Amino acid sequence: MKYRQLGNSRLTVSEIAFGSWLTFSNGPRKDSAIACVHRALDRGITLIDTANVYGRGAAEQVLGEALDGISRDSYVLATKLYFPMSSTDRGLSRAQILKQLEASLKRLRVSHVDLYQCHRYDADTPLEETMQALSEVVKAGKVRYIGFSEWPVDRVQAALALPGVEKFVSSQPQYSLLHRGPEQALIPLSARSGISQIVWSPLAQGVLTGKYLPGGKIPPDSRAADDSINGFINQDWLKAKVLRAVQDLRPLAAQAGLTLPQFALAWVLRQPNVAAAIIGASRPEQVDENAAASGQAVARELFEHAERIIGDAMLLDH
Repeated sequence: MKYRQLGNSRLTVSEIAFGSWLTFSNGPRKDSAIACVHRALDRGITLIDTANVYGRGAAEQVLGEALDGISRDSYVLATKLYFPMSSTDRGLSRAQILKQLEASLKRLRVSHVDLYQCHRYDADTPLEETMQALSEVVKAGKVRYIGFSEWPVDRVQAALALPGVEKFVSSQPQYSLLHRGPEQALIPLSARSGISQIVWSPLAQGVLTGKYLPGGKIPPDSRAADDSINGFINQDWLKAKVLRAVQDLRPLAAQAGLTLPQFALAWVLRQPNVAAAIIGASRPEQVDENAAASGQAVARELFEHAERIIGDAMLLDH
């Protein structure tokens, strides 16, 4: 496992991060989720990412159990807030930041988080109030650094321009071979501002694993088959010509000595402004495969070829 500095912070994080959105819940999946956390730590993954809204606190609770007894200095813990936790609790007001942070710390069984992230931008709360409250919890020692996810670029710029408040060190955007939007404005701004990317969905909700075959049936155990989560999958990605293009990446991955998921993760990590790519896993073996994408030296020509293959397919209507 290789490691990168997170923005202008003093944090060093693993190139592969472990996320706890889809695979954490109470019930029969809990033991597997905990096993995946332990395998991630065994493989040198140090950045663990979650959010209060994942399972309305369930993910944080399971993660707290998984990390209980493990040296606090051995991992970097990140969580988020913004989305509704009840009919009245949502957003980035000072009251919500203080309330939701305390609840997250209790569920996670820790005294502080290393990275506290604004899950989305809150247009209903003055930006100054949000940034001052985030600065307050940093000064209190309950948060070390702050970040954001999917904020409008102009709002990021406005936050960075505010005097006397903590500055963001991380951004959490969706970024993959199938979703390259952050390259246009977010990454250039971040690179100038001491902000690193912690990428979510680097495998495009599993599409870049190659599990979805053109003309084939949707695997029953896949995200696309789960009505509770498949709204996050861009339906254009499931078009036959895009799925054929994904399959056309296999020879390139093989030429690099990688599996298709490893190749897609290595593509994301080719970007210097990316500190880490977040993976999910339902089995420890998936952690093993994805963790091995760290530190891979892939010829630039192979990545450029992959970009042309995907780009041509995404321009087609069917």
